[in-house]
Amino acid sequence: MSAEQRGVTVWFTGLSGAGKTTLRMAVEKELRAQNLKVEVLDGDIVRENLTKGLGFSKADRDENIRRIGFVAHLLTRNGVIVLVSAISPYRDIRDQVRDKIGNFVEVYVNAPLEVCEQRDVKGLYKKARAGELKQFTGIDDPYEAPLNPEVECRTDQETLEESTEKVLGKLEALGYISPVSLVNPVP
Repeated sequence: MSAEQRGVTVWFTGLSGAGKTTLRMAVEKELRAQNLKVEVLDGDIVRENLTKGLGFSKADRDENIRRIGFVAHLLTRNGVIVLVSAISPYRDIRDQVRDKIGNFVEVYVNAPLEVCEQRDVKGLYKKARAGELKQFTGIDDPYEAPLNPEVECRTDQETLEESTEKVLGKLEALGYISPVSLVNPVP
């Protein structure tokens, strides 16, 4: 482990089904292969623990992101690479978290709504379209795409390996990690 590792929060944002968790897991695997200090804050897991009881109103979603951002900030300032995968639909709260953390790389995991609906392994879009699930991002609640993300991954047009290389390349260019070649190439 490098004693000089700089902390950074890598924030994967995008619609449900865009590929945030898949991409985050591939990036995590590469960083861990380099023996870097890495922590993961996944939106689904955080909601079961840190933000249990919060609903999906705008205020609750903002509070969810604020809490994730607070933990990410603590870890980042202590030299950890924090990988956050959360829909985080509202631009304003993402920008507030970015400002608080400082060392922040926003990764827009971008796939068209139709593609996300086709990938809907949890059946959430189907429930939302049927009116069984209210305030679902992309259906009856907005998703505000980042205006200037450090990285944009078009998961409907790129391979997982290409998207992973984009994220790692940006972390390298910003001086957070040493030059890398994929240790665990994705098949």
